[in-house]
Amino acid sequence: MPSLSRRDLLRAGGVLIVSFACGPLRPRHARAQGAPGKPLDPAQVDSFLAVHADGSVTVYSGKVDVGTGLRVAIAQLAGEELGVPAERIRVIDGDTALCPDQGSTGGSNGLTRGGAEVRQAAATARQALLSLAAARLGVPPAELAIADGIVRPARGGAGAAIGELVGDRRLALTVDPNAPLRAPSTYAVVGRSLPRPDVPAKSTGRHLYVHDFTLPDMLHARVIRPAAPGATLVSVDESSIGGISGVRIVRIEDFLAVVAKDEWAAVRAAGALRAVWRETRTLPGSEELDRWTRSAPIERDQAIVERGDAVAALAGAVRLVSASYFWPFQSHASLGPACAVADVRGGRATVWSSSQGTHAMRATLARVFGFAAADVRVVFMDGSGSYGTNGGDHAAADAVLLSKTLGQPVRVQWSRQDETGWDPKGPQQLLDVRAALDRSGNIAAWDTEMWVPNAAPGARPLLAADAAGLAQEQGTNAGAVTQNGDPPYRADNVRVLVHWVKETPLALSNLRAPGKIANTFAVESMADELAVLAGADAVQFRLARLDDPRAIEVIARAAGAFGWQSRPAPNRVAAAGGLRVGRGIAYVRYKQAENYVAMAMEVAVDPATGRMAVRRVSCAHDCGLVVNPDALRNQIEGCIVQTLSRALHEEVRFDRARVASVDWASYPVLRFPEAPEIDVVLIDRPGERMFGAGEAAAAPVAAALANAVFDATGVRLRTVPFTAERVRAALA
Repeated sequence: MPSLSRRDLLRAGGVLIVSFACGPLRPRHARAQGAPGKPLDPAQVDSFLAVHADGSVTVYSGKVDVGTGLRVAIAQLAGEELGVPAERIRVIDGDTALCPDQGSTGGSNGLTRGGAEVRQAAATARQALLSLAAARLGVPPAELAIADGIVRPARGGAGAAIGELVGDRRLALTVDPNAPLRAPSTYAVVGRSLPRPDVPAKSTGRHLYVHDFTLPDMLHARVIRPAAPGATLVSVDESSIGGISGVRIVRIEDFLAVVAKDEWAAVRAAGALRAVWRETRTLPGSEELDRWTRSAPIERDQAIVERGDAVAALAGAVRLVSASYFWPFQSHASLGPACAVADVRGGRATVWSSSQGTHAMRATLARVFGFAAADVRVVFMDGSGSYGTNGGDHAAADAVLLSKTLGQPVRVQWSRQDETGWDPKGPQQLLDVRAALDRSGNIAAWDTEMWVPNAAPGARPLLAADAAGLAQEQGTNAGAVTQNGDPPYRADNVRVLVHWVKETPLALSNLRAPGKIANTFAVESMADELAVLAGADAVQFRLARLDDPRAIEVIARAAGAFGWQSRPAPNRVAAAGGLRVGRGIAYVRYKQAENYVAMAMEVAVDPATGRMAVRRVSCAHDCGLVVNPDALRNQIEGCIVQTLSRALHEEVRFDRARVASVDWASYPVLRFPEAPEIDVVLIDRPGERMFGAGEAAAAPVAAALANAVFDATGVRLRTVPFTAERVRAALA
């Protein structure tokens, strides 16, 4: 990306309508420059928007685009309210010196909070622009409209370009929460499948990722970590890298790194440096993880849903089904390992990172490394995808520690073994589910008990700070992992009881749709078991126990797109050329309050090998207002493919001392030939509230897959991943 030029700076100073405007701030070879005086208060319109003399617009977003298409969607929302084509809008995201703090990007809130706030600021700005145009044109504001960046009287006549209306002044407006938004019937930008501006450069290798970013006099670093968590550094043999010139060893207590001007020298030194570590053997081992989770000390119990008396109703039930479901630790497994660059000089720090929470990172880095928050700037740059908090924040801490120690800019690049071995994991989840039908086939009672790691207050600890002996918070949090543990179907007696497990063997963080995939896997597998108990078709069983018309429609649309034929499971004519073929359905109201998603899936299972192939998926998706249909489909397809990978292949394996799954052989992911045909049905509701779509379609994937396997084979899979070995064992 180009650097901020003098021409850009001078141009910005004379074109202020809503904010100080500036050019790109992610140079390849220069320190990032701030914009002195630019407001950052989310209550101020100037914090979000700048309209330039040529009528183009810059949007400053505290939410970041981690490959989800957020930038183009935010441009569409702002453009709709301002009457400016999205192609004339540029989005700067996640730069703490330029963008207001809108919270970390996660929980599918990029648009629902980030985009909504930008949209309201743009609506407020539109009112001001209409007032300014009314004074110039002598026409009441109510008789004016903005389109293509021009304010014109509705009945025709001369207009005023928005870039000419303000001159050198700021609007200095407070965001008006009551500023009216455009009516859906007038939308010209929202609802269109506009192309993402980042895709051409990404497709041709010209896009600047954080991995490509360099600074003058920058050093390359590799951090040497022990094989086992909790190990302490006993000794370092500096002579072991004596033959590699220009390499320096940095040791701060148990933190060990090598730095060099040449990256290949740092890589070679990291592999050659001999260090002795004292290891511990305190892990339970992944083979025993389900049993360990059930018997581990409990911090507290919490009933998060309690309606009627499920325990009593189950005690008197005649038609009862019970089952246990287990979800393992999983890595974020970003295809490109974490990378960050830090420049710490003169008591100030600038960090370039692909973090999903740049403002939160700034606060944590300042606290841990002894800076004033105002002296730390975090600049977001694209990474290789994160799906939650992966190793990126730790790489940033590595870079800050090294740059502060050495007084030079430092780039830290993790290896594949670092990324898969040391990234914080999505947590293990164990669920016991009991449910019963009454004589009429209604769900008489439902009881879910789940064992999940306890969340402790405070920021997640940084690996570099722990190793270097720096004081920091020791919080643990994997996100809202208990949501969707109750059925979406009518049931008078429901309980969801959470056993919060006191300790966790591995470091945790939120992983895409945290908790909801495993919980929906259990709930929708049990719903299928109840349908079998009732002798009912899986789709009809669900529809008969729902009252919400949007839920009913999304299931009906998914089944229709799939070509679902009503019959009970399992499939009595499943055999097809030695394979057994089946179909499954699953439904979720994400968080019981957001998106409606239904998914039908066809699978073929080879009983001889245990291997399965997902042939096709039909997904109906209702997230209210659809901003960009093509980008939304891309999100949904990504959710489905990634979660199929998690359901079929992914499991963190570890022994008593260390994580063993540290490469693509030991931690395999879905490969291109395994990707199924995917049909996405979008249900657009322009007049309804907008829900974020970054996670919801992931939730029903594993359940639909497990239900399809049962339909094909008559066997229930209740432990993820569904490896060939597990399938063969179940069939046996």
